[in-house]
Amino acid sequence: MSENTVGFVTPPAHINFLAKKLFAECGNVIDGAIAYLAPGGGGPTTAHTHSHAHLFIVVSGKAKIVAGDEAFVIGPNEAKIITGSIPHSVWNAAETTTVMIGISLAGENAERISPANGGEG
Repeated sequence: MSENTVGFVTPPAHINFLAKKLFAECGNVIDGAIAYLAPGGGGPTTAHTHSHAHLFIVVSGKAKIVAGDEAFVIGPNEAKIITGSIPHSVWNAAETTTVMIGISLAGENAERISPANGGEG
């Protein structure tokens, strides 16, 4: 299994199975995509806003998420939720291709994210 298993547990009645909760209930899913960010890649080149939030999950590599005046770097098996009303963009922070999943979230819970599910609190 992967060497990056900090925070993973084996659920009851499972064998050779590790799981890590990345987020809890946080709104309605609008859509989801998998992205491959080449070194130096990302965007949009000008930060944007919209009515929905983003849930970013890194599969491999590292992603730098710029949201307003803050920047966050997340690595494999980590997640971050960004409020859509804050100008934001996402960039590859690794020297290799970064693979990440982006999920767009709508609903009142999408704007009220707790630290326990990858948000800012």
